[in-house]
Amino acid sequence: MIKTVYPYLSFVDEGQAAIKFYEIALEAKVINIKTFGDMPPNPERPLPEEIKDRILNAHLKIGNTNLMISDSFPGSDNAPTKGNSQISIVLITNDPEKTEEVFNRLKENGTVTMPLQKTFWSPAYGHVTDKFGVTWQISTELDEEN
Repeated sequence: MIKTVYPYLSFVDEGQAAIKFYEIALEAKVINIKTFGDMPPNPERPLPEEIKDRILNAHLKIGNTNLMISDSFPGSDNAPTKGNSQISIVLITNDPEKTEEVFNRLKENGTVTMPLQKTFWSPAYGHVTDKFGVTWQISTELDEEN
């Protein structure tokens, strides 16, 4: 079962400013913020000090709508142009098998930018741009009873 769909805005080092702006302009409530510095350390790929405060993931609530925000990782292939935002659609399921099913449908004649994989926040997460050029982030959020 698909649980929800909501927009995800990516910025180049403007995530913190965007959050503050949307809190005022849209009366958004900040639910959660994770920075790149919050990620578990990886000795093989240490984070540059200057990106540790950039937004890895922020969850805002605007009325009954969820909005996600992040800063792109410097040098990433899908980084938006400075001053512009890139919109991707986040689709959350409550079952890793359903996540894989949806991911596989969306990747037909599309491009996988991050293979479906286990992450520290999800048992199944990946990025795919479908054949129409729409970027999707597919993730699993297990129900508490699972």
